[in-house]
Amino acid sequence: MCGWYCSTMQTMQCEAIVLGATDYRESDRIATFFTLEHGKLKGIARGAKKSVRRFGGALELFARLKLQLGLQEGLAQVHGADIVTIFPHIREELSKIGHASYACELTDLFMPEGMSNPRFFRLLAAYLEHLDSTSVSPSDRRFFEINTLNILGYRPLLTHCVSCGSDLAGASGPCRISSAGSVLCDRCGRRGRTLSAPTIALLTRAMQTGRFGAIIFPPDELAEAGELLDAAISSHLGRPLRSLSFLREMGE
Repeated sequence: MCGWYCSTMQTMQCEAIVLGATDYRESDRIATFFTLEHGKLKGIARGAKKSVRRFGGALELFARLKLQLGLQEGLAQVHGADIVTIFPHIREELSKIGHASYACELTDLFMPEGMSNPRFFRLLAAYLEHLDSTSVSPSDRRFFEINTLNILGYRPLLTHCVSCGSDLAGASGPCRISSAGSVLCDRCGRRGRTLSAPTIALLTRAMQTGRFGAIIFPPDELAEAGELLDAAISSHLGRPLRSLSFLREMGE
């Protein structure tokens, strides 16, 4: 399988969001990018810590860039990076930094390398733009999560019981959230937090609109949605998210 890799290096431009970066040796940096054209990839920027002209501090977490890349098997060669935006208002507020870092870490863990997903790229970019221009909202975080699961094919089934297949709209009692982040009818689920019809309706609407800020979860529905989404995300990831621990320490 070649994908966008090949034996001869190709130099091209692409749009990217930085998911993570670390210093390497004396003057280099290795970064993980989520690109519009090629999906997630890792690249090495040689001399990045010394070359202001080519990089100018661009390789920072959640910065949006125009990259000049040499694509090859293994680490791509980052020849240059032009800043589209560093989302300056996010960087002014610790809570915003926490939410942006969480979104980037979630993207990094969910996305395999070399698989393009323009719809998911646009979702992440829209969330960062929204964080940069407005105050932090727990509803927006849940909006990002349910749409992430939806786009990547992991969304919880909200219309039928995952165990018996019965229509949840016809359940005589409250639905329940399983430990794996699925929804059970009142007969199959005896324990766990309840999931009310209003919460299901809000989650469904969140997947039908592409605009952050359009869906606001009241406190009870926010708690239910959080329980479902946290469990669903955890069931698909191989390790805990460091950024989520940070958000919890902040009371987010």
